[in-house]
Amino acid sequence: MWTEETIRAFDELDGGSETAMKEHGVQIVGRIKDLINCVRKPLSSDLRVKVITIITIDVHSRDVIDDFVLKKITDSGLFAWASQLKFYMEYKNPKDEKRVAIVRICDWTTYYNYEYVGNCGRLVITPLTDRCYITLTQALNLSMGGAPAGPAGTGKTETTKDLGRALGLQVVVFNCSDQMNYLSMALIFMGLSQAGSWGCFDEFNRISIDVLSVVATQVKEVLDAIVAMKLNPAKNTFLFMEEEIGLKLTVGFFITMNPGYAGRTELPENLKALFRSCAMVVPDIVLICENMLMSEGFATAKGLSKKFMCLYNLAKSLLSKQIHYDWGLRAVKSVLRQAGGLKRAEPDVDEEIILMRGLRDFNWPKIVVEDRQIFLGLINDLFPKINAPP
Repeated sequence: MWTEETIRAFDELDGGSETAMKEHGVQIVGRIKDLINCVRKPLSSDLRVKVITIITIDVHSRDVIDDFVLKKITDSGLFAWASQLKFYMEYKNPKDEKRVAIVRICDWTTYYNYEYVGNCGRLVITPLTDRCYITLTQALNLSMGGAPAGPAGTGKTETTKDLGRALGLQVVVFNCSDQMNYLSMALIFMGLSQAGSWGCFDEFNRISIDVLSVVATQVKEVLDAIVAMKLNPAKNTFLFMEEEIGLKLTVGFFITMNPGYAGRTELPENLKALFRSCAMVVPDIVLICENMLMSEGFATAKGLSKKFMCLYNLAKSLLSKQIHYDWGLRAVKSVLRQAGGLKRAEPDVDEEIILMRGLRDFNWPKIVVEDRQIFLGLINDLFPKINAPP
């Protein structure tokens, strides 16, 4: 729907209607407001996850359209529009009766794959997610693997899984260890090639270096077979480890690596050349926070998300360094879930009070005694004049 509406807005702009994109944006905002009101009602957990997923995707659609209006983008041929993950319903051939779902991003096109992934929610899509999507899909376009790299908690594996979810593809995640040998890797590659699934190999550089050099030739065999099949679709089998196996074009290999840990190897050059790297450094936490507050039913999410992150950034720098303190992305998510529960329990209470209670009560038990005064001081500074219950 969003793709269709946006293309219609571009067409209207071409026809001389100057406010078409703005009106399209207003329409999306109205839809999000209705969904937020829907989330506040008592829903079954299945339905709630479904509505939250739609809000998550719609908020990104809203941000994209706002960006178009701001930058005065009026042509659908520009990169700003081409770089979005877009879904179309089109006929494969002019004679067909049924339309099929087609996914496009930049110059990469694929069919939607209808793999049932379950009702498991989607990632908040930020500019960093978008950039990762472009890099990974272009890697597939060039018949290569993708390699998101960066520190822990930046969403390397999650983004790969989420892109698979968007395309309706099965993504199988493997946690690599030094126990893996070239035979166990060969079996995984065989299975992925025949199923057409994506394999996401977590912490790939934990595998020992002598295994990796063999793995490079195995991956190359599969990628070469993909190139051959793109040129001639009839070539849907290939020779792998002296065995003829089937191949589906949707197969993809992704590796994630954490830099600078002991016991990790540098990848051999012949393996590095098969993967396209994508640097993931800092997640856009304020955006993620805003989006999740909305999907938990908060109407004033923009201001609250800034306060939330301000508290966490200050806590990170001002409180003592304890092993169990976590002020990162994973901790943010659990607090937001708590705040959402409070919001639904008392829908009429002021949102600032609810978020303040969530932040204070959820973090209080883990804060050591000498840090407690500082933490309370931070909360009182960020939420002044609020009389929250003890």
